[in-house]
Amino acid sequence: MVRPNLNELRRRLQDTPVTTRFAPSPTGLLHLGHVVNAIYVWGLARVLDGSVLVRIEDHDRIRSRPEFEHSLLEDLQWLGFVDPSTPFLRQQDRHALYADALARLRRVAHVYACDCSRSSFEGETYPGRCRDRGLSEEPGRALRVEFDDTIEMADDLMLGALEQSPALQCGDLVLKDRDGHWTYQFAVTVDDLLQDVTLVIRGADLLSSTGRQVRLGRLLRGADVGGSASWPPRYLHHPVLFDENRKKLSKSTGAAGVRRLRDAGVTAAEVIGRAAAAAGLTDGPAPINHQDVGRLFGERR
Repeated sequence: MVRPNLNELRRRLQDTPVTTRFAPSPTGLLHLGHVVNAIYVWGLARVLDGSVLVRIEDHDRIRSRPEFEHSLLEDLQWLGFVDPSTPFLRQQDRHALYADALARLRRVAHVYACDCSRSSFEGETYPGRCRDRGLSEEPGRALRVEFDDTIEMADDLMLGALEQSPALQCGDLVLKDRDGHWTYQFAVTVDDLLQDVTLVIRGADLLSSTGRQVRLGRLLRGADVGGSASWPPRYLHHPVLFDENRKKLSKSTGAAGVRRLRDAGVTAAEVIGRAAAAAGLTDGPAPINHQDVGRLFGERR
């Protein structure tokens, strides 16, 4: 079974108040992969005496839909992880905070306009073509921040010490895309700073984002953006679910949708049990109530 060692987690998190978050994007319906993440987030928060923040990551204003947000929250309520009184934030309501963070970032880092498209360079690493061109900031141009070649370190509570070079992985990071939308990397880093997140629990498909978010967070902290928690937070990247074709479950395909299972008469406890089994947290898909997900990781002290 794939689960973190609880005693080791407690040792490494000693004297650190645990604040984590569940942060779906409203670009589709909730599926079993999201339920796996919810099990890790709420399960570990409960046994570590931590708290969970709910964040709707709707920075993508083209694909995000109000009906998907409504469905996500309703399914989470049906599963039992949240109730109607649970507070949450939307990234689309935080434009002023992101604009302020960007203004502060300009004081300590090189932020510049870029008119390059992804098709204009090979691979994932941006070669810095616009870094010294002095382009004006206008519609149709992205905003990037320059990254040097520093190696970033982070602590993953399942994988151990992480070392990543954002400059080699992605090059200068996009903060605003060519349509004027805040990017995932920028919005999530600002939110984690401002919300004092101390433990980021997410799927291993986002592992490569860690170094660039750590780097961006360091720059933002140097610009006096952030709350009282230390930076970087601890991370825990858990395995993700795949379909029969070995492709990651996706909202865009409706894979293993919670709403579809609900309509078929599957109970909330059965959905959680199926997700836990698919993630290797249990030997079989026995029903699990939402109150009991912490027991998958150990007993509360």
